[in-house]
Amino acid sequence: MALFATDHDLDKQFAALSRQLDDLRKTLAKRGDAYYEDGREAASDYYSQLADRLHEVLPAIRHKGRALERTARDHPATAAAVGLVVVGLLAGLLISRR
Repeated sequence: MALFATDHDLDKQFAALSRQLDDLRKTLAKRGDAYYEDGREAASDYYSQLADRLHEVLPAIRHKGRALERTARDHPATAAAVGLVVVGLLAGLLISRR
Protein backbone atom coordinates (compact mmCIF):
# COMPACT_ATOMS: atom_id res chain seq x y z
CA MET A 1 0.00 0.00 0.00
CA ALA A 2 1.63 3.20 -1.14
CA LEU A 3 1.09 6.36 0.82
CA PHE A 4 2.18 8.62 -1.99
CA ALA A 5 0.44 8.81 -5.34
CA THR A 6 2.52 8.23 -8.37
CA ASP A 7 3.00 10.85 -11.05
CA HIS A 8 0.78 8.83 -13.34
CA ASP A 9 -2.06 8.85 -10.77
CA LEU A 10 -1.68 12.59 -10.27
CA ASP A 11 -1.78 13.16 -14.03
CA LYS A 12 -4.98 11.12 -14.28
CA GLN A 13 -6.57 13.04 -11.43
CA PHE A 14 -5.50 16.34 -12.93
CA ALA A 15 -6.97 15.39 -16.31
CA ALA A 16 -10.22 14.30 -14.68
CA LEU A 17 -10.46 17.56 -12.75
CA SER A 18 -9.74 19.55 -15.91
CA ARG A 19 -12.60 17.77 -17.70
CA GLN A 20 -14.93 18.46 -14.78
CA LEU A 21 -13.96 22.13 -14.81
CA ASP A 22 -14.64 22.32 -18.54
CA ASP A 23 -18.06 20.73 -18.02
CA LEU A 24 -18.83 23.20 -15.22
CA ARG A 25 -17.79 26.15 -17.40
CA LYS A 26 -20.06 24.97 -20.21
CA THR A 27 -22.98 24.48 -17.83
CA LEU A 28 -22.49 27.91 -16.29
CA ALA A 29 -22.27 29.51 -19.73
CA LYS A 30 -25.55 27.91 -20.76
CA ARG A 31 -27.25 29.00 -17.56
CA GLY A 32 -25.84 32.50 -17.89
CA ASP A 33 -27.21 32.78 -21.41
CA ALA A 34 -30.62 31.59 -20.23
CA TYR A 35 -30.65 34.08 -17.34
CA TYR A 36 -29.59 36.89 -19.66
CA GLU A 37 -32.35 36.02 -22.10
CA ASP A 38 -34.94 35.86 -19.30
CA GLY A 39 -33.79 39.23 -17.97
CA ARG A 40 -33.92 40.77 -21.40
CA GLU A 41 -37.46 39.49 -21.96
CA ALA A 42 -38.57 40.78 -18.55
CA ALA A 43 -37.09 44.22 -19.26
CA SER A 44 -38.83 44.28 -22.63
CA ASP A 45 -42.15 43.41 -20.97
CA TYR A 46 -41.70 46.13 -18.34
CA TYR A 47 -40.83 48.67 -21.02
CA SER A 48 -43.91 47.69 -23.02
CA GLN A 49 -46.15 48.04 -19.96
CA LEU A 50 -44.62 51.41 -19.09
CA ALA A 51 -45.07 52.65 -22.65
CA ASP A 52 -48.72 51.59 -22.60
CA ARG A 53 -49.34 53.39 -19.31
CA LEU A 54 -47.58 56.54 -20.48
CA HIS A 55 -49.61 56.47 -23.68
CA GLU A 56 -52.78 56.39 -21.56
CA VAL A 57 -51.82 59.28 -19.25
CA LEU A 58 -49.97 61.45 -21.76
CA PRO A 59 -53.07 63.49 -22.75
CA ALA A 60 -53.73 64.33 -19.10
CA ILE A 61 -50.10 65.35 -18.60
CA ARG A 62 -50.26 67.59 -21.67
CA HIS A 63 -53.50 69.17 -20.44
CA LYS A 64 -51.98 69.91 -17.01
CA GLY A 65 -48.85 71.29 -18.69
CA ARG A 66 -50.88 73.68 -20.81
CA ALA A 67 -52.83 74.82 -17.75
CA LEU A 68 -49.56 75.41 -15.89
CA GLU A 69 -48.19 77.34 -18.86
CA ARG A 70 -51.28 79.56 -18.99
CA THR A 71 -51.03 80.24 -15.26
CA ALA A 72 -47.35 81.15 -15.59
CA ARG A 73 -48.14 83.48 -18.49
CA ASP A 74 -51.00 85.14 -16.57
CA HIS A 75 -48.92 85.56 -13.37
CA PRO A 76 -45.25 85.97 -14.34
CA ALA A 77 -44.11 87.36 -10.97
CA THR A 78 -45.57 84.40 -9.09
CA ALA A 79 -43.99 81.98 -11.56
CA ALA A 80 -40.60 83.66 -11.13
CA ALA A 81 -40.91 83.52 -7.33
CA VAL A 82 -41.81 79.83 -7.41
CA GLY A 83 -38.88 79.19 -9.77
CA LEU A 84 -36.48 80.96 -7.40
CA VAL A 85 -37.79 78.94 -4.46
CA VAL A 86 -37.25 75.70 -6.35
CA VAL A 87 -33.72 76.74 -7.35
CA GLY A 88 -33.01 77.69 -3.74
CA LEU A 89 -34.26 74.33 -2.48
CA LEU A 90 -32.13 72.46 -5.00
CA ALA A 91 -29.07 74.53 -4.09
CA GLY A 92 -29.70 73.87 -0.40
CA LEU A 93 -29.94 70.12 -1.04
CA LEU A 94 -26.72 70.12 -3.05
CA ILE A 95 -24.84 72.09 -0.43
CA SER A 96 -26.10 69.97 2.46
CA ARG A 97 -24.85 66.76 0.81
CA ARG A 98 -21.24 67.97 0.90
